[in-house]
Amino acid sequence: MTGTGAGPTGGLPRRVHLGYATGSLVTGAFGTVPGLLLLPYLTDTLGVAAGVAALLVLLPKAWDVLVNPVAGRISDRTRSRHGARRPYLLGGGLALAVLFASIFAAPFGAGPAAGAYVAVAFLATATAFAFFQVPYVAMPAELTADPAERTRLMSWRIAVLALAILVSGAVAPAVVTAGGDGVPGHRWVGLFVAALIVVGTVGAFLGTRSAPTGAVGESEPSLRAQLAVAGRNRPFRVLLICFVIQSAGVATVLAGVKYFADQVLRDPDGGPTLLFACFVGPALLVMPLWTRAGARLGKRGALVLASLLFAAGALALVAAPALPAAAVYAVVALIGVGYAGQQVFALAMLPDCIAHDTARTGRRQAGVFTGLWTAGETFGLALGPGIYGLVLQLSGYVSSSTGVAAAQSATARLGVLLGFTVLPAVLVALPVLLLRGYTLTPALLAAAGAGPAVAPRARA
Repeated sequence: MTGTGAGPTGGLPRRVHLGYATGSLVTGAFGTVPGLLLLPYLTDTLGVAAGVAALLVLLPKAWDVLVNPVAGRISDRTRSRHGARRPYLLGGGLALAVLFASIFAAPFGAGPAAGAYVAVAFLATATAFAFFQVPYVAMPAELTADPAERTRLMSWRIAVLALAILVSGAVAPAVVTAGGDGVPGHRWVGLFVAALIVVGTVGAFLGTRSAPTGAVGESEPSLRAQLAVAGRNRPFRVLLICFVIQSAGVATVLAGVKYFADQVLRDPDGGPTLLFACFVGPALLVMPLWTRAGARLGKRGALVLASLLFAAGALALVAAPALPAAAVYAVVALIGVGYAGQQVFALAMLPDCIAHDTARTGRRQAGVFTGLWTAGETFGLALGPGIYGLVLQLSGYVSSSTGVAAAQSATARLGVLLGFTVLPAVLVALPVLLLRGYTLTPALLAAAGAGPAVAPRARA
């Protein structure tokens, strides 16, 4: 049964905005570093063939399609003095930190056994991440009933997410280099990211201790039942499919950064860091502009605009071999502007879908929706490197066990380029056609009274 209190429509305290957003250090680091380093770690350090490496990256994340809805259902049913979600932020986040460091431990050196070990460690890490991420994403629908306040909350989250991606993504390659490249450098990067995850976990747990929380009610007993719930919520269904495909597109960019820097820019040392700074840095500056765009165009219209901006920049990078490096970095910055908007509006629309379902059915099941959402997002983020690895395999990319990329043919370099440009452009642009089926507007939400019932939470 659902709670019955009226949801607050005023603004949340600034400390709650910041506390909740701190959790993006966890999601940003885990969403970025494996996508950035894991595929090249397998191909250029452990000597795993590109096609096999693609499967090793993809299959553990595919497991999340099953485990994320389970995590959502469990958190929906949890009753504790810390609320339904926060215990999982702490437990899942700390377990994630330990397991993440284990991915790059390389106890078996290079070769097939090393690749198998990475797959198993990555599977365990993805499971721990599910128990952090699903409750974390479920929280905004319970923190406020105001759709505009959810957008502000997401703006804070995406700003910190951008910072987390910038720090983890730009610094991680430098840590590998400073640590001696190869296996030793990757061991150091595992410890570095684990420390970021601990900071984000503790910050999110403590920062939301006095925040309001929804009265969490019954959850569906099976994955089939959860899929049926999501299937009846057309706006959610449309938004989910769009976001999963777009996440795959974003992930191909992440997976291709090191390869692009090596084979196209010919700058394997500083190139990855500069590419990341240009990709993520603009998000820290343009978020207020995207908030204004959302107010003028609506969330759906702003999401379409951001997606097309991302795609246009990615297509322009096809000319990268003929452009000066400064022009390439400028185009990557344009892609970053689109990426910032694409993330903030998709995540701001998700709580609206959840609130719409609560108003329509009278049942609060935020964990069901966010479990399916995060399962799809995680799968999309794994699918991107998987597709990119397949492109490398088909184009003849040669693996190495030395920690340094092998010399590549012109065909392999073309595969690196197209996988970094045309592929993500298509994956991000085409799904916007689906958004014609997204019909939620602020007026419709207000008319339906779509706001979750919330009650003040006692201090931990």
